[in-house]
Amino acid sequence: MDRAQVIAMEQAHSAKVYERFPVVTAKARGASLWDIDGREYVDCMSAYGVGVVGHCHPKVVEAIKSQAERIIACHSSLYNDARAEFIAKLTEMAPKGLSQVFLCNSGTEAVEGALKLARKHTRRSGVVAMMGSFHGKTMGALSVTWNPRYREPFQPLLSNVQFVPYGNIERLKAAITPEIGAVITEAVQGESGVKLPPEGYLREVRELCDEKGILLILDEVQTGLGRTGRLWASEHSGVTPDIMCVAKGLGGGVPLGAVLAKEEIMASFEKGDHSSTFGGNPLAAAAGSAVLDVLKEEQLPERAAALGAYLKERLEGLQGAYRVVREIRGMGLMLATDLRFDVREVLLQALEAGVILLYSGRTTIRLLPPLVIEKRQVDMAVSALEHALAKQEQKVGAQPP
Repeated sequence: MDRAQVIAMEQAHSAKVYERFPVVTAKARGASLWDIDGREYVDCMSAYGVGVVGHCHPKVVEAIKSQAERIIACHSSLYNDARAEFIAKLTEMAPKGLSQVFLCNSGTEAVEGALKLARKHTRRSGVVAMMGSFHGKTMGALSVTWNPRYREPFQPLLSNVQFVPYGNIERLKAAITPEIGAVITEAVQGESGVKLPPEGYLREVRELCDEKGILLILDEVQTGLGRTGRLWASEHSGVTPDIMCVAKGLGGGVPLGAVLAKEEIMASFEKGDHSSTFGGNPLAAAAGSAVLDVLKEEQLPERAAALGAYLKERLEGLQGAYRVVREIRGMGLMLATDLRFDVREVLLQALEAGVILLYSGRTTIRLLPPLVIEKRQVDMAVSALEHALAKQEQKVGAQPP
């Protein structure tokens, strides 16, 4: 099929739930993506942050090929060597104390599992989540996702969920009642525009949870695996959660998620309490093992820290040069450029220049490139963004006051 046929086919039969770019992808390697006509793009979206080790990393591809020739599907009612190897590597690299794992297929599934585990362990149904949060769109995860646009069409959701301002410890303290069993938060809020917590906030949350006997669930689906310049974003604050959700880049592009928890907490789950047909399948486990090896061997968290600092500096230069840029935020290779107008035209103009950017709401451009992105590609992305901003500045300047 050619480009027009692919687009027509998907438009005719796919659910109309995605905001789509006019690009038909055909191939990807590292931080590069090629469309069906052979045009190359610098991919700063990386499948919404999935590509932490880059597209089609050779070690991930080889692991998938090798495993596919042996066994692809194996339910967790049977043991499996690929799964065991992956779990061993994951728990070794996890924050200290998170020694138990439930494997699933996505971030939203990890959040669902974490919420069930917290309720089973505490026997309390109340949860405090954060304004601006995003944890997924299945019914449980949606219940702790802030944006009313996502939640309201599907209410009633889980009851006894309260939202408090992200970063405000006093409001969090005021929300704690005897019914609250868990606090769930992102280490850095992603979907709401790459919002960092105030200095010391996560430590205060950890101390409050300890004081009140409440579980701290940390959603590291987008921030984990080196994205922020540390293996886990919680390391920036020196905080270890009771339960942690991981996914996105964990499978190198293959669906894979995980709930990690302390041993005494995971022990609350009994046989049959929670399960997944495909969770921990050997193909995903083999890919996950390769991802963890690559993160360590290629020192990708350190690379994200260095290249992220360079990219942030370049973006801050744009802020100084263009009045349409309101703010630059983020850490590592999880960055945002906040504009004074709708970002749609900027995204499309960058696309024309061969760079795929991501949005976070109406006025924020988010950059989640693979951690293997090259410096020259960073420069290309900034140049494309600068060209688009210059056009918008001219357009804004030409408009009557």
